[in-house]
Amino acid sequence: MLMLPRCTTTQRFLGPIASTALLLTASLSALASAAGAFERTLSLQGITFQVRATGEGSQQQLLITTKGGSPPIQPIRQTVDGQVVGAEVEDLDGNGLPDIFVFVQSAGSGSYGQLVAYSVIRGPKLSPITLPELSGSMAQGYMGHDKFEVVENCLVRRFPIYMPGDSNAKPTGGERQICYKLKSGEAGWILRPTSVLKF
Repeated sequence: MLMLPRCTTTQRFLGPIASTALLLTASLSALASAAGAFERTLSLQGITFQVRATGEGSQQQLLITTKGGSPPIQPIRQTVDGQVVGAEVEDLDGNGLPDIFVFVQSAGSGSYGQLVAYSVIRGPKLSPITLPELSGSMAQGYMGHDKFEVVENCLVRRFPIYMPGDSNAKPTGGERQICYKLKSGEAGWILRPTSVLKF
């Protein structure tokens, strides 16, 4: 008597499903690994910046490459605490050379904002731009959730104001907006607050 292999119709039906499931799992894994990646290309005054950030969790690897500089400008590689969420280019001091601003948001409920910024100078390296720590009245009620953007030659930093007893999810003190202008400092460029508004 001829013996047929067991599980004929069921195996033929489940085989393609299993293959599809494996492909779907691989695709989802690839998407998950790229979920935290950031890439943007920005150009101004003949200089092009490519900003790339890779990595998951509480840190990312940031790479800034530059084209169009003479002499060629060396790339920037550094680790940032958090996720890169945005980037802008602007000639903030009006000297005819662009500045690159990369916005970073820390992990956790505070989502503290950080800034990585560089200015093009006439040489092979980018010059770092420093954002001072909040202090005095500007720091009152600050608990993170910063948002950065460049508006009319000003770096704008905006965040909610927390009153005593406020939970992290419900600030009740309105918002504070700080405008920073780019100034030359002893060790490079520094962002100086020039106006503070409360909404």
